[in-house]
Amino acid sequence: MSDLEREFARKAAPGALGPEGAPGPEGAVVRARRSAMDRFIDGIELLAAAFVGIVAADIFISVLLRYFFTYSIPDSYDFGKQLLGILIFWGIAATSYRGTHITVDLVWAAAGPRGKRAIDVFATLVLLLVVSVQTAMLFDKVRMTRADNVLTFDLRLPTWPFALVAWLGDVSAVLLIAVRTYRLVFRPESFDANAIKAVE
Repeated sequence: MSDLEREFARKAAPGALGPEGAPGPEGAVVRARRSAMDRFIDGIELLAAAFVGIVAADIFISVLLRYFFTYSIPDSYDFGKQLLGILIFWGIAATSYRGTHITVDLVWAAAGPRGKRAIDVFATLVLLLVVSVQTAMLFDKVRMTRADNVLTFDLRLPTWPFALVAWLGDVSAVLLIAVRTYRLVFRPESFDANAIKAVE
């Protein structure tokens, strides 16, 4: 067990380590809880990366076929557009939790510890509100797209399943931001242990 893991275990749950720093009775539970959350986040990031690859492959193959073989993939534009939307919303879920997006934190950097925490909590609550409203509006978009029977141009396929997958990404974002908000308010030490940057 590394020093970082020991420090995390001490902060996360008293009794997680034994007297000599070896894992105590609660240590396995702490690691299991942490790894389950990490696996969930990693799964979201892997899914977003897969959509990046699919969109890139769609664009590359479409251009290659168009310029060298005078052929276009049916509905390649529609598929690319829908997949890009899915990518954006699942990407929001991953970056909002980890705080790895680009931020401007001049005021936060100049504030003291209490000021920084207050800014972190306020910013995360605003983010939770905005993404929650966005999720509700996107669900309405999914419902209207299905009701209007919007189809792709060439293959006449329904587009609402793509919107549904994008909406699920937004739902994941709300859940992860809610977890982040809870930890910022009630367990701020977990962010120090995991080195997760707060949202500015």
